[in-house]
Amino acid sequence: MSAPFRLGFVTGATPDKWARIFEQRAGAIELVPVTEDEQEHGVRERTLDMVLARLPVDREDLHCIALYEERPVAVMGVEHVATVVEELTTEDLADEQLVHPERSGWRPAAEQLDWPAMSVKDAVETVAAGTGVLVVPMSVARLHHRKDVTFRPVTDLPTTTIGLVWRTDHDDERVQTFIGVVRGRTANSSRR
Repeated sequence: MSAPFRLGFVTGATPDKWARIFEQRAGAIELVPVTEDEQEHGVRERTLDMVLARLPVDREDLHCIALYEERPVAVMGVEHVATVVEELTTEDLADEQLVHPERSGWRPAAEQLDWPAMSVKDAVETVAAGTGVLVVPMSVARLHHRKDVTFRPVTDLPTTTIGLVWRTDHDDERVQTFIGVVRGRTANSSRR
């Protein structure tokens, strides 16, 4: 019996539906949560067969299929003044304290406090206390949802992309089957 197919997935990605279909077609699959900092490592070190990664990744020796875009959102306490609108721009956030670095490098115009490094979970806790905002992909905001925070889309920041990544020298039948699953191919498709 072969080892389970190991699929890494970055925080916020939801591989469950694809994993169920893969399991029906090809056998056991193990879902392995990874951080953005770790997302390439497991594939490169061969401890993961594939990974659902937040792009960009270093494409040397890796294949990558872009799957879907994620909207950036500003997470804030439910009492924050910005909750009165449905969408925000970076101009709306210009006077805010950003409690965790935004992945594109954008920073509010206001002089920023020297925040200590913190996890996204800790950053959400900080904004829940009414201190500053956090800008993350919508899937990450949903993952860390709490009753005392809410989020609003930020319309003028770049989206992020979730992609399927695997080694160029690892192109076996199970890899091709998983590619077929994420592309919506049927079990009887000639391309697996």
